[in-house]
Amino acid sequence: MSGRLVILACGNPSRGDDALGPLLLERVAALSSASPLAPELITDFQLQVEHAADLDGAGLALFVDASVAAAPPFGLSRLQPVEEVGYTTHALSPASVLAVFRQVYGRDAPPSFQLAVRGERFELGEALSPAAAANLEQAVELVGRLLANPSPSSWDAYCK
Repeated sequence: MSGRLVILACGNPSRGDDALGPLLLERVAALSSASPLAPELITDFQLQVEHAADLDGAGLALFVDASVAAAPPFGLSRLQPVEEVGYTTHALSPASVLAVFRQVYGRDAPPSFQLAVRGERFELGEALSPAAAANLEQAVELVGRLLANPSPSSWDAYCK
């Protein structure tokens, strides 16, 4: 891989299982401190057009978020740019961030993947559910394996 690895995690720690993305990033920070590969870790409540700039100069990207649609414990998929038509530039999908990157920089974004960690409860003030906590542990293990071999072809093997 040429360029840096960027991991962008979304979620609101005050909304139960929506905290999965930021919590995973905290765990990855601890994992990567002992690794020769030090990924750039970025967390936010939601993806916005400005996150396209975070991908400039990257060789590989991983987007992490909680999901009610993913099968437990998580789903990993390779992303392709998708231009979404909307009336706002807030709360973009990872695929839309890739499309914005292409539009702004005139070239394709780095190979990018989405890790959707299964969550169940997203109410304000909720704690992390036991099921989401178990899914988080398995997702952290996967990210450890991804960090050990940061190449799109090896990450494709984990895609569901």
